[in-house]
Amino acid sequence: MTLRVAVQMDPLHSIKIGGDSTFALMLSAQARGHELWYYHVTSLAWEAGRVTAEAAPVTVQHVQGDHYKLGETRKIDLGHDIDVVLMRQDPPFDLGYITATHLLERLEGETLVVNDPRSVRNAPEKVYVLDYARFMPPTLITRSAHDVRAFQHKHGNRAVVVKPLHGNGGKAVFKIEADGGNLSALAELFGQVWPEPFMVQPFLPEVAEGDKRIVLVDGEVAGAINRKPGEGEFRSNLAVGGYAEAATLTAREQEICEALGPELKKRGLIFVGIDVIGGQWLTEINVTSPTGIVAIDKFNGTDTGGMIWDAIARRI
Repeated sequence: MTLRVAVQMDPLHSIKIGGDSTFALMLSAQARGHELWYYHVTSLAWEAGRVTAEAAPVTVQHVQGDHYKLGETRKIDLGHDIDVVLMRQDPPFDLGYITATHLLERLEGETLVVNDPRSVRNAPEKVYVLDYARFMPPTLITRSAHDVRAFQHKHGNRAVVVKPLHGNGGKAVFKIEADGGNLSALAELFGQVWPEPFMVQPFLPEVAEGDKRIVLVDGEVAGAINRKPGEGEFRSNLAVGGYAEAATLTAREQEICEALGPELKKRGLIFVGIDVIGGQWLTEINVTSPTGIVAIDKFNGTDTGGMIWDAIARRI
């Protein structure tokens, strides 16, 4: 089956192809003979019931700096001209992102959007995970420094981690020591920068041993990597200097995946990355633009991109 695929993503020139999951998906699609189109989310439009984008045909190759070639840009109808839309631009998960999901949702019945835009909108990483609170570390969502101090006291006057509710890539994640130094100032800063509350969790010393990214494809485990913090960091995200190593799943992680898998599949969330610390603490369910498949395939000799395209083909 040859598919016409439109990829909604950040500018192609800005990606680092060595570890970029979207680029890996494009290479995999091209190898299967699928026709690729590229467009930026800002070109999405709606008129008279049709959803369109200013898109260009694209070919890709694994040569950094010469990794893509674009054809002539033109307006395409994402319902008539395309079989699959990959919604792969990075957050922030803001009103612009949410509006794009509303527009892409109107393709239902014509074009498959991966991941399902309605489900993406209803499952932000650090909110959807609350449905599985039984697997999470103690968690607080608040705007109040007073609440954070009470939370610290309740959990043994421990250091805590404070992070924006809709952040990504480890950005603006802060560790507040047990004495609460700078907590009030940080709460004020978060209140000025973000309209939503922030998330607070006890600092888990196990993070020094890594933060496991587990990728699920249509509800099934595809593989995992362990991301370890770089020198002088407690954040293990690869985007902030962490590094990856091979990993297998613990019994607890298997239990988590078995609990999540059927619901992810039901929601049309084909490509999902979950984060687990210490082999037991679920911290995020990433559905917007999950990453990690390049490292997983490198360590395991697997073809996660191929698994994703197989899952897409089954749904079509």
